[in-house]
Amino acid sequence: MGVTGWLTGHQKLNYTHSDKSATIVLKDGKSTSLSQLCKDAIPPCYLNPLFFNGHLHTAWTVLDRSDPPIWYKRHIFESDDVTYDGTFAVDFVVRNSDSSSPLAKDASLPERTTFFAPEEFDALPSDDSKPMLVCLHGLSGGSHEVYLRGVLKPLVGDGANWEACVVNSRGCAMSKITSGVLYNARATWDIRQTVAWLRKAFPNRPLFAAGFSLGANILVNYIAEEGDSCELQAAVVCSNPWNLDCTNSALKRTWLGREVYLRFMASNMKKLVETHAETIQKNSDVDVDRVRKTRYLYEFDREIQCPTWGYPTEGAYYRDASSVDSLLGVRIPLLGVNAEDDPIAAGECIPFNEFKANPLTALVTTAVGGHLSWFEPSGGRWFARAVSTFPSST
Repeated sequence: MGVTGWLTGHQKLNYTHSDKSATIVLKDGKSTSLSQLCKDAIPPCYLNPLFFNGHLHTAWTVLDRSDPPIWYKRHIFESDDVTYDGTFAVDFVVRNSDSSSPLAKDASLPERTTFFAPEEFDALPSDDSKPMLVCLHGLSGGSHEVYLRGVLKPLVGDGANWEACVVNSRGCAMSKITSGVLYNARATWDIRQTVAWLRKAFPNRPLFAAGFSLGANILVNYIAEEGDSCELQAAVVCSNPWNLDCTNSALKRTWLGREVYLRFMASNMKKLVETHAETIQKNSDVDVDRVRKTRYLYEFDREIQCPTWGYPTEGAYYRDASSVDSLLGVRIPLLGVNAEDDPIAAGECIPFNEFKANPLTALVTTAVGGHLSWFEPSGGRWFARAVSTFPSST
């Protein structure tokens, strides 16, 4: 990159796709290839030149004070899966800009979130044909995350025609765990039930999905499991770790990866367990005291995911839960967005060859961008614009 490129923060967009990229029929009836659609839809990338590597971009996510105002109403679903029983929370975006409204003031829920009244939820189904986006957040996150709201804002803001909802992982976003079992990186059962419910409630809506970080991994696994029966029209996944065994090894290899990122992620997950300790202790396979003593994420997974799901090692869990092989089973148009300097979803673990092998998938990467970051000089996040424009174009 030359001096001009550095000063402007321009990042080259690198596309990876099959030589036989799938044909996509556009809204106007014209046809194009998936690869060309992505190139036409995704905006140029200009990042803050002061954030010259992925660590700086990722660190700024902790300091970022932007606050896109998105309001939600929550419904608690009873799981219809006898193996993975319990409840899970789905937050539906609603149009409400009155900060004094009771909608913004439920202390038991994240800010700007309240519960549907039973009669409100019963009245939700519709025959309208508005496009709808289903979102899956990252590790220990939820519908309140700034990066997620940044994606939703242009789709559901003033004058926009989209509807959207966020499937919260069990125990996240101030939801309750009622089964004693924490979610994992292959927890596809709740998104499956949600999409099935949406298809029944909104038979005419085209359904799209967006996944972020761990939610991206879960989403790709779900889409592959559904195969040709997938009800989604298209999907986009951002900062997907793809190969969890590979990313774990990459993180353990460096001091920053081990002592900053793996510790930070473990700390967040331990807080989640502590919040729900009384319920999780009902799971006789898990020793909560041993979980409390873990320092790194892989130790946490060893004490939680391995005994819960029967994996002999955390490596076995990572290999089974990874979405890298699932990418080959995707049967709907899917866009992946990754930064090669992502300190969490390591660039060396991005499945370039798998994207080349599946005509229904395409990948865009940048050399710089970090994890769910890509901060622009304006303070916005480039990936939020990329994620929101792709579904609108398909």
